[in-house]
Amino acid sequence: MGDGMLPPGQRLAKGWPVSHYGPVPRFRPERWTLRVFGATASGHPYSWTFDEVVAMPGVTLVADLHCASGTSTTGHEFYGVPAAALLDLAPPAPDVTHVMAWAEYGYSANLRLSDVTADTTVMATHHDGEPLTAEHGAPLRLVVPHLYGYKGPKWLRGIEYMTRDRRGFWEERGYHNTADPWTGKRHAYQEDEAP
Repeated sequence: MGDGMLPPGQRLAKGWPVSHYGPVPRFRPERWTLRVFGATASGHPYSWTFDEVVAMPGVTLVADLHCASGTSTTGHEFYGVPAAALLDLAPPAPDVTHVMAWAEYGYSANLRLSDVTADTTVMATHHDGEPLTAEHGAPLRLVVPHLYGYKGPKWLRGIEYMTRDRRGFWEERGYHNTADPWTGKRHAYQEDEAP
């Protein structure tokens, strides 16, 4: 990751364009929690405050980001908590295969469990040494650089463990369910696997 090579059909964009659906939410630390729920091994939901999340051991990741619109940006440095850490703190039930990443305003993105446990998947709080801006997903953004950007929601608020796949926001609107930029899987009509 972060090698600057572009997937087929992508073109390099300057800077870090802002792209999202809907308004930018206001961060209210006193009301903010990150929840893990659904098919947990214990049968109970888990919840952390923002201070508890940022106190978790963090990692730095240099990655390229790819948008399904055809643009890519390279060399982003993210700092945050590995998403896989949530599975240690809130273990999933043995039959969990997918997660739904939930963000502000009900935005969702479905991911295979293996996408969440990938070494490059991070719940980022910082970009290039600075706290994320609100427009880029502060206070917490899921970064999944091996997939198109719509799989990495800004303003992350929860992870739902699922025992079967269910489409997220953009996937319900015709975007590809697995979103692999290296094979150009942008749209649902390109799917060759069952949803």
